[in-house]
Amino acid sequence: MKLLHIDSSVLGDNSVSRQLTAQTVRQWQSRHPGLEVQYLDLATQAPSHLNADSLGFRLPAGSADLSEVQKRENAVSEALVSQFLTTDVIVVGAPLYNFSVPSQLKAWIDRICQAGRTFTYTDKGPKGLAGGKTVVVVSTRGGMYSTSEIGNALEHQESYLKAVFGFLGIQDVRIVRAEGLSMGDASKSQALASAAKDIAETLAA
Repeated sequence: MKLLHIDSSVLGDNSVSRQLTAQTVRQWQSRHPGLEVQYLDLATQAPSHLNADSLGFRLPAGSADLSEVQKRENAVSEALVSQFLTTDVIVVGAPLYNFSVPSQLKAWIDRICQAGRTFTYTDKGPKGLAGGKTVVVVSTRGGMYSTSEIGNALEHQESYLKAVFGFLGIQDVRIVRAEGLSMGDASKSQALASAAKDIAETLAA
């Protein structure tokens, strides 16, 4: 079994999402001896955002129409999508930044969403090609969003990731959530305790 551990927080050692993804991976390793873990830190290793050159993955890698820059960008996209496709479990650290995910995480998603590789179009609509995987989203939030209609309307983090991975054919998306982290010490302690329970439940599922 292969697990891809992804962090996207820019806060380094002060990041709660990094703390929780590490805790999640350790528990998966304890439950699955021999688990192969790969690590991707998008705060330091993020691909560039999509532009005319990085869209080169839409053409064959050996195409004469690709410039040298496009060929380099194509290699980045190929490495990321191949890593994703050969992974059984993905643990994604996804803090809430301005109601959505970090732009570094979005850049990674844009590289792995490739027609013909991770999804395809059919006469009945799009079909995901990356099914059979488990995704654990480690969601961290300074405020409370899951407990009110307004909060749910403002949140485009967990809902977005569920939609994207579902579009790619992944139905097994599990959430580890710590919210209210910036609302005082008591709230933070409660959030971490709740997240620890979620981590245990991701293993039991």
